[in-house]
Amino acid sequence: MRLILSRKGFDSSAGGCPSPMLPDGSLCVLPIPDRQSRIRYDQVHFGQRRLGKIAHDLSGGRITGAHGAHLDPDLVADAFPRADGWRPVLGQTGSAQGHLRNQGVTRGDLFLFFGVFRQAELWQRRWRFVPGTRPFHSLWGWLQVGEVYGIDGLESGALPWARYHPHFHGAADPGNTLYVASERFEMPGQAGTLPGSGVFCRGHDALVLTDPEARLPTRWRLPSAFFPGEGRPPLSYHTRAERWRHQSPYSYLQSAARGQEFVLDLDAYPGVAAWAAELLRTGRDDRRHP
Repeated sequence: MRLILSRKGFDSSAGGCPSPMLPDGSLCVLPIPDRQSRIRYDQVHFGQRRLGKIAHDLSGGRITGAHGAHLDPDLVADAFPRADGWRPVLGQTGSAQGHLRNQGVTRGDLFLFFGVFRQAELWQRRWRFVPGTRPFHSLWGWLQVGEVYGIDGLESGALPWARYHPHFHGAADPGNTLYVASERFEMPGQAGTLPGSGVFCRGHDALVLTDPEARLPTRWRLPSAFFPGEGRPPLSYHTRAERWRHQSPYSYLQSAARGQEFVLDLDAYPGVAAWAAELLRTGRDDRRHP
């Protein structure tokens, strides 16, 4: 089984700013802009809010409610109108999909999605980032792979519930791939009834990847179990030893600025597998939205 730490949502290059942590602690992930998407920010909901205003205010007007939104991964049923049979889903293409393919990512593997966030507030009826706060990387959702489809090879009419998805409306790519969530989360040696996908609606310390003493979000503090000792293959994109420092009970990592998908073989890291399972059990929020 593989764990994929998957970077998704607004950042300094895609969207131009972090996604907001709202005043109630909600992790409001802003999907990146996409001119080819048929989904508009004003059509996507986060609870009772439309993402259009939040994206407009925090981006300084660069992104408006009428812009196309790359709603991917798409994990929350009531975020957007659905066709019958809808399942939570992730699309990937290009070099990022090539990396997943080369790493052997397939059914049963677990994506943990992370993004860059910053505390935000309403000020004079507009959203702004709280002055003096810093951006940080946090986990915000998960998807265990139930089915994998090559989009460009699908027959006409296949997966009708997924045809809204941005990966059906981009440029042709033989690697264009759709990862559909499993119904239930399953891990060897772990019993339970967790869903195969979901979001952590409220931020908390267990979800934060960034070292709380670091000035930049890319310096991470992970559990000791991540440390690549004893001949184990390290987290992909992080093979250089100088990226890592071990000081129990943590592993400190200078995370890669480039790359979307960081893959770890959990068969070699049973402690990380246990950490991930516990995170899903205790860190998720049963409420689908704030």
